[in-house]
Amino acid sequence: MTVTAWVTVIVFAATYVLIASEKVHRVKAALGGAAIMLLVHATAAGSAFFSQESGVDWNVVFLLLGMMIIVGVLRQTGVFEYLAIWAAKRARGRPFRLMVLLLVITAAASALLDNVTTVLLIAPVTFLVCERLALPVAPFLIAEAMASNIGGTATLVGDPPNIIIASRAGLTFNDFLVHLTPLVIVLTAVFIGLCRLLFRKAFRYDPERAAEIMQLDERAAIQDKVMLVQSLSVLGVVIAAFVLHPVLHYEPSVVALLGAGLLVLVTKVTTDDALREVEWPTLVFFAGLFVMVGALVETGVIAQVSQAAAEATAGRPGVTTMVLLWASAGLSAIVDNIPYVATMSPIVADLAQHVPGDHNVLWWALALGADLGGNATAVGASANVVILGIAERNGTRISFWQFTKYGLVVTVVTVALCVPYLWLRYLL
Repeated sequence: MTVTAWVTVIVFAATYVLIASEKVHRVKAALGGAAIMLLVHATAAGSAFFSQESGVDWNVVFLLLGMMIIVGVLRQTGVFEYLAIWAAKRARGRPFRLMVLLLVITAAASALLDNVTTVLLIAPVTFLVCERLALPVAPFLIAEAMASNIGGTATLVGDPPNIIIASRAGLTFNDFLVHLTPLVIVLTAVFIGLCRLLFRKAFRYDPERAAEIMQLDERAAIQDKVMLVQSLSVLGVVIAAFVLHPVLHYEPSVVALLGAGLLVLVTKVTTDDALREVEWPTLVFFAGLFVMVGALVETGVIAQVSQAAAEATAGRPGVTTMVLLWASAGLSAIVDNIPYVATMSPIVADLAQHVPGDHNVLWWALALGADLGGNATAVGASANVVILGIAERNGTRISFWQFTKYGLVVTVVTVALCVPYLWLRYLL
């Protein structure tokens, strides 16, 4: 590697240590790391801001922006209070039942929408219901982020890496539905069982608060019925456009921005109120992270590592698939699964031409490794970063290691369960 490449690796590693240690706020660390990458010419403005392969993924940034505005308007209708009371009553105030209900909703919604949109919608509900039942909110938020990543693995639109893979491999919505959804259903059930063990200390049942919850009328929480109808109508159109992406050919970011603009236009919400709900630090963090990872791409670091692994396993489908699965899980946890998949897709496309048998198994290994590996750390997936940002904004601090100590267990277990599935279905 060149001197610039080594400097890039050192800067990235140092930035990641700062983020993990939390000695510096993650936004400061990401912006500082991005600035140094530009300063040493590891990347340039053209690549950092405009390159499809190594630049900021504006589709992700603007998707988040649009959905944050939509969720902010929805919050003003009282619908989240309604859902919080409804969920708590359905669970009869029992903490684990409540978590199961929220996780099933999160996983299912993430498959139909996308995992980032889902956590934006479910997090406000979680804060409200946990406050009502005097429960610690952090375990619920961490579990929801992981459930959104697992559920999002099931479909083409569920997780951003899947969209990249589908585009590169020529896979359809139905391909993901047939090949990954059955496995994801099993993984979700296993994950719920893990949550019973990992978060057992959080399940403190308070009979008095549960009784108070059962006396509440969720319908009284709705503050503005007209705005609620308007907001849900726009959200319904946005969701339909997400699902119909293969037909309409509108990027999710465009759909989200159009929906946000329409919602602000037809409701009485002011522009200032709408923009006040945006998690700006989260968006800036993503931009800085994309620039840093882009520098690793520009200097050839990721390509060299990936190519070396590809050459070492070429011609052996089983070994290649397993290496790709576990390497994707590990690397996605470090560099965020979206830029990782964007970098790996051309390599996998080339490698697939030299692997006998069903070469789509490599794409499934990449999708499973990247999507599930995103659970391993607090910065492994977009949904994780969004959850941390929402938590911080609402006065709850979830540390990098608080998330990661649970995420590593979940990732190892879920990825391990993918091994027999891939072998039995594609490799034997």
